[in-house]
Amino acid sequence: MSDTQLTVTLSGGDVDDARAVVRALEGTFGAADQRPSEEHATVHMATFTGEGRGAAAEATEAGPLSAPVTVTVQGTPEAVRRAGDALTRCFTARDEGTVAGDQEQERQLLLEP
Repeated sequence: MSDTQLTVTLSGGDVDDARAVVRALEGTFGAADQRPSEEHATVHMATFTGEGRGAAAEATEAGPLSAPVTVTVQGTPEAVRRAGDALTRCFTARDEGTVAGDQEQERQLLLEP
């Protein structure tokens, strides 16, 4: 598998909700290169690069969300698909749409507590 590059943007909820979403993705992509850290931010970001753990990774215990969180994942179509699969295994998720580019894809999900 080639290197994975995935950018995750999160809005809604608080920093603990953002961290829960990142934990859910770490089961598939390994440790995040950048994690949500700013306590008072309204938008959080995380990035993942590297090999990841493959499509059949176990769902990671992410913990509950305190509020709805809108998650936008951007990367290769395969990485975006794997991220969506991981998030829908861990949370109640509503697909808000996908935008396909030339070599990247963007997908937005609404995760509900």
